[in-house]
Amino acid sequence: MNRRSFFTLAAAAVAGLFIATTSFAGHEFPEGSPKFETKYSAALAEAKKTGKPVVAIFSASWCPPCQANKKSVYPSKVVQPYHEKFVWAYLDADDTATQQVMKEFGVTNIPHIQFLTKDGKSIDKQVGSTSPAAFAKILQGVLAKAGK
Repeated sequence: MNRRSFFTLAAAAVAGLFIATTSFAGHEFPEGSPKFETKYSAALAEAKKTGKPVVAIFSASWCPPCQANKKSVYPSKVVQPYHEKFVWAYLDADDTATQQVMKEFGVTNIPHIQFLTKDGKSIDKQVGSTSPAAFAKILQGVLAKAGK
């Protein structure tokens, strides 16, 4: 392989890695993820309609623990049985509309996961990264607190 071919191949690989990484940074979610609302108001409306509690995830594209949860925890096999039992909201902490909601719940660090009743009242919260098994256990407890 000549030098020019090597650099062309290397540039293509870097570009592919960049594209793959940035697709997770936006509102695209890994296969097996729950159906996420990306607006708080839409999540609350869905919760009122369905009677399900809300998992409101405050996150950002630049936050490594947030992206680790997004990639490994929410779509995990152990969390998947809970997907249909909740309304899921993935809220960008850098969005000005989300920042008002963050103030309401006292969010100062992310990832911050706020668990809410169908009426938007706080049930519990999880701050920081977590494992799939630990998160599934939290979800089970939240359902019990929500009377589900």
